[in-house]
Amino acid sequence: MKKPLIEGCVDSYVSAMAAVRGGADRLELCANLAIGGTTPSPFLFEQIHRQSDIRINALIRPRFGDFLYSTWELEEMEKQIAQFRDLGANGVVIGVLTAEGELDEAAMGRLMDRAGEMEVTLHRAFDMTRDPYAAMETAVKLGCRTILTSGQAQSAAEGLPVLKELSRLSGDRIQIMAGSGVKRDNIQAIHRETGILRFHTTGRRGNVNSGMVFRKSGVSMGLPSLSEYELWRTNEEEFRTCAEIVHGLGT
Repeated sequence: MKKPLIEGCVDSYVSAMAAVRGGADRLELCANLAIGGTTPSPFLFEQIHRQSDIRINALIRPRFGDFLYSTWELEEMEKQIAQFRDLGANGVVIGVLTAEGELDEAAMGRLMDRAGEMEVTLHRAFDMTRDPYAAMETAVKLGCRTILTSGQAQSAAEGLPVLKELSRLSGDRIQIMAGSGVKRDNIQAIHRETGILRFHTTGRRGNVNSGMVFRKSGVSMGLPSLSEYELWRTNEEEFRTCAEIVHGLGT
């Protein structure tokens, strides 16, 4: 029987500990969430793993951008998976597409082989596929445990029709986890409309102001749309509220 689960999406030690204290059942550990997430540092993984027994799934994404990877990028991803497996990760979060917008079964198979007995989540590369239902069947065939998806919409709240159909078709073969824009205000509605019991959230409540006193204007270290002086952090109380809602579903 499927049970409620809330996964904290985090990219720092501070956020990870806030999610743990807030009641997370599992973490997806990333780097650079401001650009959708990339593979985290193994040293960050070790810090969190040393301080908590929570299950940690590591995102394996070598760069920002599409999910069409070169031979060299796939080799990098295989080595990253092996490294996190050796460090004791519960699972990995992966996704590879073909140029035609299908799940790349051959490339995914290579990564699945490296994962071995670890849990594998197919991340939101799924939301960029041509046919979500065909992609789900491929994910089942490959042995993925979970699909993280917004229902091929900008947010899970906007993707309800696809999420509902995925939930119906998945049965007990694979877990559908709603992610993107998941907040305290929409968890119950998403569950009510789709039956989904698994949710993925950063638990943010706005951005945290930088401690910098001197602030250089007119210079950006990255995307001009992002401020150098705002930090993305999980808010413990926000996450706790989300967790209480999720854990109360189906009771």
